[in-house]
Amino acid sequence: MAKKLFVGGLSFDTTDEGLRQAFGAFGTLEEAKIITDRASGRSRGFGFVSFTKEEEAERALQQMNGAELDSRTIRVDHANERQQGGGRSRW
Repeated sequence: MAKKLFVGGLSFDTTDEGLRQAFGAFGTLEEAKIITDRASGRSRGFGFVSFTKEEEAERALQQMNGAELDSRTIRVDHANERQQGGGRSRW
């Protein structure tokens, strides 16, 4: 099972490929994705990387948390699984 990491504090100039290059040094990535605003298409300043092996993800977390990427200090943490439901209340 893939291990997903949250990457925050990203520059608005960081791309999916830039994220893939930065984290690919730690192992095989299944995905590297910058989250964008639906309306403008602009980066929201965070993204996710998914590793095929847990030990590769842990090594990336340890070495990249607090590191600099595209002139910004980034924060790396374990990604939380998305909660089901949500949305607007009908009250």
